[in-house]
Amino acid sequence: MIDSAKIELRNLRVKDYEELKISMIKSYHAMPDEYWSKGEIKTLVNKFPEGQLCIVIDNKIAGCALSIIVDYDKFDDNHSYEEILGGENFSTHTRNGNVLYGIDVFIHPEFRGMRLGRRLYEARKELCEHLNLKAIVFGGRIPNYSKYASELTPKKYIDKVKLQEIHDPVLSFQLSNDFHVKKVIKGYLQGDHESKEYATLMEWNNIYYTKPQKLVNTTKTVVRLGLVQWQMRLFKDYDALVSQIEFFVDAVSNYQSDFILFPELFNAPLMAQFNDLSEPEAIRGLSGYTERLLETFREFAINYNINIITGSMPQVIGEHMYNVGYLCRRDGSYERYEKLHITPAEESAWGMKGGNKLETFDTDCGKIGVLICYDVEFPEVSRLLAEEGMNILFVPFMTDTQNGYSRVKICAQSRAVENECYVAIAGSVGNLPKVNNMDIQYAQSAVLTPSDFAFPVNGIKAEATPNTESTLLVDVDLDLLKELHNFGSVRNMKDRRKDLYSLKKKK
Repeated sequence: MIDSAKIELRNLRVKDYEELKISMIKSYHAMPDEYWSKGEIKTLVNKFPEGQLCIVIDNKIAGCALSIIVDYDKFDDNHSYEEILGGENFSTHTRNGNVLYGIDVFIHPEFRGMRLGRRLYEARKELCEHLNLKAIVFGGRIPNYSKYASELTPKKYIDKVKLQEIHDPVLSFQLSNDFHVKKVIKGYLQGDHESKEYATLMEWNNIYYTKPQKLVNTTKTVVRLGLVQWQMRLFKDYDALVSQIEFFVDAVSNYQSDFILFPELFNAPLMAQFNDLSEPEAIRGLSGYTERLLETFREFAINYNINIITGSMPQVIGEHMYNVGYLCRRDGSYERYEKLHITPAEESAWGMKGGNKLETFDTDCGKIGVLICYDVEFPEVSRLLAEEGMNILFVPFMTDTQNGYSRVKICAQSRAVENECYVAIAGSVGNLPKVNNMDIQYAQSAVLTPSDFAFPVNGIKAEATPNTESTLLVDVDLDLLKELHNFGSVRNMKDRRKDLYSLKKKK
């Protein structure tokens, strides 16, 4: 029956999942519970449809090969399987990468012996050439090693497989398909007892690869940050506020800064005109300026060639009031971020609600995250952003007392250490005696770093003078984060005990 069946090699579809699941369970006989979820397959198909290949025979999924594109320069050869995946949303996948990374290949037991695996590998090679990627890389299991582990090191085992003195169903096949062993990785795939959790880092080089020309808009490695320590003062009207905004954007952009960060609720002085209203009504009055300010910031981002993080502003969505801000990129595009955790005072005085939007943002300087004030005091939130590849975390804040400021700063420093990233915090200073619930401000804006030899000993790259209107201009080197991640004195992101605990973002 199989001999006369039609064999179809095509891209995987989400509607194939039920058949795919059956095939996976049959194929993963040693780890029957370790199959891909429908959500994961859907994400892969949506993000990189041409990279998900399958072979169909008689309406059955006979084999499958899944892959992503990664910027391999950001990884060390000693990575784990979980690190290369980037979580269930595959945050490491990028169209700007240079390597096709294979994350799974399997053949249903019923169809083994038909050289279907070779077809999948050849299709991957064609895809690699078509996309002009440098190589195909993946971590290969060595399932027969457990039989020889008491007498052979992984290196000696691999040497004997190469000499065909030992047959390994996975490694022997990969070697016969022109892949070579780049190195041995320890602890690659947790729970792979057959391989003793060892893996071979396999590589196939694309001889037709042409290195792309370096373009002017490639991702930068040294990024200049501009922070605004904003003086709360009364403005006679909206245009006066905009003039002050433009002054700072102009000044910071003159130093060729890549980003400018404004504080939380920096536009609060405009609430003075609503002092005859209750506090909830006054904040809703202030929200009427948010759309106008967004368009102003977008215009400034383009005109001054700078990425603007607008701090935050109140916004009414439906019946509820939220605290939101915008990343306005210098190419004219923009994204909204939301304050997730609302303080008791914000809830009681203004009736604010916590938002639900949590994500990293791609920029011409890499991935960034933005958390508004109180949000930085919840370590789970920034860890989720770090798992998506965040290098710089921006924290616009507003604190009235030194106690409140200390909470923000101390927590921000912790986030920099535990997530191996830079954290930029910017707040407001001064007084607003004629604006209810906004009387006093205390701030000392700063750029905070991890704590290791390549960084300042106190974890503070630079900080402004407390309670004085000013700007802070700071260069941060993203390559230092990569070095820290792979070779630091401690490696917080790598050394997490995922066998004991895990953290997931809810859909």
